[in-house]
Amino acid sequence: MDFAPLSSVFETLRLTPPPRLTLLDAQILASAHYPPFPPDAPALLMGLASPELALRVKNVLSVIYPQRHELIIVEGRNSRVISLDNLQPSIFDFSPSVCLYVPSLGEGTSFEAFGEIVAHLRAPDGCPWDKKQTHQSLRPHLLEESYEALAAMDENDTDGMREEFGDLLLQIMLNVQIAAENGEFTMAQAVKGIYDKIIRRHPHVFGGVELNTVDGVLQNWERLKEQERKENGKAQLEKGLLDGVPSALPALTQAQEYQERAARVGFDWPETEGVLDKVREEIEEVKAAQSLEEVAAELGDLFFVLVNLARWRKVDAESALRTANMKFKKRFAHIERGAKKQGRSLSDMTLAEMDSLWNEAKRLGL
Repeated sequence: MDFAPLSSVFETLRLTPPPRLTLLDAQILASAHYPPFPPDAPALLMGLASPELALRVKNVLSVIYPQRHELIIVEGRNSRVISLDNLQPSIFDFSPSVCLYVPSLGEGTSFEAFGEIVAHLRAPDGCPWDKKQTHQSLRPHLLEESYEALAAMDENDTDGMREEFGDLLLQIMLNVQIAAENGEFTMAQAVKGIYDKIIRRHPHVFGGVELNTVDGVLQNWERLKEQERKENGKAQLEKGLLDGVPSALPALTQAQEYQERAARVGFDWPETEGVLDKVREEIEEVKAAQSLEEVAAELGDLFFVLVNLARWRKVDAESALRTANMKFKKRFAHIERGAKKQGRSLSDMTLAEMDSLWNEAKRLGL
C-alpha cells in the first residue's frame, strides 16, 4: 500500500514532526481490541481506506481515548479536525491515501511513563522512603490498597475505583521494580507470564476448542491447570487442587474459592435443595452444641455451608457480608443521631427505643 510521505503529511498538519511517533497501518489497529501504542505520544494511522475501517478504528481508539479527543484527518493538502465521537462514515471521502493523526493524550498517560516515575522513585536521586522499601515492607500497603479498592467497588464509586486501582497499580509496580533491581524478574517477564497463561487457558478464544458455557470453561480451566502441574514436575504434581488458594484470603472468600474449585471437578450437590438441607442440619447442630469448642466448630460449619448457598445463588459471600456490614453501620449511625437529637446517650435508651429508630432507618432506606 502506498502512503503519502511523512514530510507532506506534517506540512498539511502544520506541525513539526514529534520526537516520538507511532506509525501504524489503520488496518492493523482495526483488527485489534486495544490500541497497541502508548497514548502519551501521538500516532499516525495510515490508509483509512473506507467508512467501515474508520468505524472499527474508532471503536478501538475509544478503549483509551475520550470521545471528545480531537483527531485530524489528512488527505493530500486537505485536513479536518474532528472529535473521536464524530469519526463517522459521512464526514470524509475515505481512501487509501487518507491518514488519521491522533494527538497525544497527555503526559503520564502510558504504562511506560508510569514505570519511569516508579523507577525514578527507587533511583539514587529518588525518594528516601521508596528506596528503603522491600517486598515484605510493602506487603501491608498492598493489602490496605486492595481493601480500599474493594470498598470503592462495594459502593459502586467509579471515581473511587479509578483512584484506588491506580493506588493498587503503584504497589504492584513498586514490587516489580524491586524485583528487577534484585535480579529476580522484570515487568516484561511478569506481563509475558500472564499473557501466555491467559492464551493457554483460553483455547476456546485463542484456539480451536469449542466451549459455550461458563461451567464448561471452568471445568476445562481446571483440566489445563492440572496438566500444567504435571508438566512442571513432581513437586507441582504433589500439590492438591485447593493448594493454590492463598492462605491469606479472607475466610469467606477462601471458603467460596475452595467450594468453586471442588465443584469444577464434580464434588458438589446436584441441586440447591441439598445445600438448604445442609444449612438446616448445621443450624440444629449449633443448637445442640454444648461446650465453647463445639459451638465454635458448628458455627464454622454453618458459615461454610452458608457460603456454599451463596455460591449456588451466584452471590459473592464476601461482598454480601460487607454490604450487610455497611447496612448495619448506617442504621446504627441513625440510632446514634436519634439519641443525640433527644439529648440522650445510647446507654440510657431501652432496646425498644433503639429498635424503633432502627426500624425508622429501614423505612428511610438506610
